Amino acid sequence: MAENHKLWGGRFEAGLEKWVEEFGASISFDQKMAEFDLKGSLAHVTMLGETGIITQDESAQIKAGLEELLQDFQAGKLVFDISNEDIHMNLESLLTQKIGPVAGKLHTARSRNDQVATDMHLYLQAKLSEVIDKLHHLRQILVELAAEHTDTIMPGYTHLQHAQPISFGHHLMAYYNMFTRDSERFEFNQKHTNISPLGAAALAGTTFPIDREMTAQLMGFEQPYSNSLDAVSDRDFILEFLANASILMMHMSRICEEIISWCSNEFKFVTLSDTFSTGSSIMPQKKNPDMAELIRGKTGRIYGNLTGLLTVMKSLPLAYNKDLQEDKEGMFDTVETITVAIDILAGMLDSMTVNDVHMAESTEKDFSNATELADYLAVKGVPFRQAHEIVGKLVLECTKNGHYLQDLPLERYQEISDLIEEDIYVTLQSKTAVERRNSLGGTGFEQVKWQVEQAKKALDRSLF
Repeated sequence: MAENHKLWGGRFEAGLEKWVEEFGASISFDQKMAEFDLKGSLAHVTMLGETGIITQDESAQIKAGLEELLQDFQAGKLVFDISNEDIHMNLESLLTQKIGPVAGKLHTARSRNDQVATDMHLYLQAKLSEVIDKLHHLRQILVELAAEHTDTIMPGYTHLQHAQPISFGHHLMAYYNMFTRDSERFEFNQKHTNISPLGAAALAGTTFPIDREMTAQLMGFEQPYSNSLDAVSDRDFILEFLANASILMMHMSRICEEIISWCSNEFKFVTLSDTFSTGSSIMPQKKNPDMAELIRGKTGRIYGNLTGLLTVMKSLPLAYNKDLQEDKEGMFDTVETITVAIDILAGMLDSMTVNDVHMAESTEKDFSNATELADYLAVKGVPFRQAHEIVGKLVLECTKNGHYLQDLPLERYQEISDLIEEDIYVTLQSKTAVERRNSLGGTGFEQVKWQVEQAKKALDRSLF
């Protein structure tokens, strides 16, 4: 029978078998919170000293030991032991080795339940700021690229079929808007992350005269939780983060799917930098968009992290349950995945070559100008439904004869309607089709310039 040497082992006659201990331990992954655990402990012990729960001398000794541990951690000198289960017990054990039994007073008026919740709030608070900054950079690149390619014409698609010609800048600004909404969601996520659970203790608060407002302020939180049960059992802020990250990855996956298509031999719209491409082990001509494919592929794991935690939380009674140990790995994995993915996408967009001539040419040998002809007739007084039918029949005729609307002679157009004049050939040009769509938010060049200007102002404002 194994002896029990745990810090919580007073009530137990025997300890865990090694293989059971390994199953229950979290130090292999929660050591990522070491710095945040130490910062939380520094706030807690400062408060203990200020309120007289422990003496100022004891508080100073413990703070000095914690600061040494923080320096050791930042220097990569700390070694953690699986027998101490998690980051909290490991750090308390290391602190005891440094400063002796006085370290045991650190845990006064605190539980691992509020301690771990505090660590995760601190961790995610820091990471949300990083994600928002990276999204700001990605959005800047999209705006700069859109400004450069406001006048670049490409096919717009519905059902992956040529629909109407549009500005490539307009297409890029659609993604700018998506990533702006993502950033706003993460910003709102900060509201629910910026709350302190510290002082809730195990679930019911404490009899000690603690000052929760002080510890919240010391850690940079706006306020403490108002309910101790909620404080230790709330993981909504992580679920919000995982949900927001899932939407972000969906958006990144969509643009990556387009990039993958655009750089194919069939499209030839863009050429990716070698930095973000790989070759084939057997086919020497290949240049594969692997980084775009990986972002698309990693979307599934982020969805999985969200679904995993939702499933963990769905039947948990209040307050703390060991199930909640499963809240961390998915959060860590999601943070690490999306922060790198944002950088990869930003670099890919910033360094790719846009084959603007080929993009524009791809709108010349298609029927994406059919709506222009229907609108032309409608402006002349033909009911739109009738105009739609007329143009549809003309497209069928052209398809059968192997030519396009702009190839038809004026005589043929005037057989259909004497309202059609020589100016129809200007109307059918892709540039004209794009240029004329100046309704608010449309693809017209002036509208795209306006979108870019508004985006630049918004990005400048968000820096302050």
